[in-house]
Amino acid sequence: MSDSPKPWNPALVRTWLDRRATAAKLDQAAADRRGYEARDDYDIAAAEEWVCTALKGDWAEAQAVFAARIKSLIGMDDYRATGIYDDVRFERHVRGHLRRIAKMTKANDGFEKTLRYR
Repeated sequence: MSDSPKPWNPALVRTWLDRRATAAKLDQAAADRRGYEARDDYDIAAAEEWVCTALKGDWAEAQAVFAARIKSLIGMDDYRATGIYDDVRFERHVRGHLRRIAKMTKANDGFEKTLRYR
């Protein structure tokens, strides 16, 4: 009983990235309205938006190219973003999102879940 692995679908990955970036923008707006106690939520959403924006483009055409792009982003020393509250926390969340997407890329699983995350 050998199941063939499902093929890489670049359109599905791009759709997933677009929807997650849009959801992250909405999460940032909601956290901003909640005020001071929601600063961490804002940084998490900003990190997710940064990751999705950095991965957009032709990177998703091939699974190996997409994985290499993720690896190069994880190896960066710092991540530039404006409007965040805590740089260290933001960078930690960016790396966390990148590792999660790297696992999804390696397994080629999870990109079909466009209505919810994780």
